[in-house]
Amino acid sequence: MAALPDAITNLIAALGKLPGIGPRSAERLALYLVQIESSAVRDLANTLVQARDKVKLCSICGALTEIEPCAVCSDTRRDGSVVCIVERPTDILSIEKMAGFRGKYHVLGGKISPLNGVEPEDLRIVELEQRLSREPIKELILALSTDVEGDATSFYLAKRWKDKGVKISRIAYGLPAGSGLEFADDITLSRALEGRRPIEQM
Repeated sequence: MAALPDAITNLIAALGKLPGIGPRSAERLALYLVQIESSAVRDLANTLVQARDKVKLCSICGALTEIEPCAVCSDTRRDGSVVCIVERPTDILSIEKMAGFRGKYHVLGGKISPLNGVEPEDLRIVELEQRLSREPIKELILALSTDVEGDATSFYLAKRWKDKGVKISRIAYGLPAGSGLEFADDITLSRALEGRRPIEQM
């Protein structure tokens, strides 16, 4: 069997680093890309670069946005007294798809995981506390994953904020144990938000 040119091998390796792209998918994509019109490849490359350059994190909530602040933070029709706390910017997209939540968001940027070197100071916790001091926030909804790290993070935050004068709740366990928001369908996620309950504070 003839060896692939180095350029294709390098492209396969690069594509294989993308999430959800296995070796066979990376090879198929690479072989497709090197056989289509050069203009199409250039358009794709330019689109990728433009998206990376234009999309940033909202300075207030941490959502993906092209404008500052993001569309949710700047929307006066949203309920600023309720803030849903999520791990990643993509979790906001999952909740927004169901079109039932009208509050605002805050992205932590992960979850506490000492084994992986992630401590509380590595997350956007201080930024949220700054929001608590300047925004009329009355309820914080913890919408974190239901794995060990997500549970630990939720209890840490509940303990840290128990004297902040805000209601702290957590979405109901309508989500599969150990999974994230991206795996939940719209109905399950909607019911989980509606069925949120106060979190037991340590």
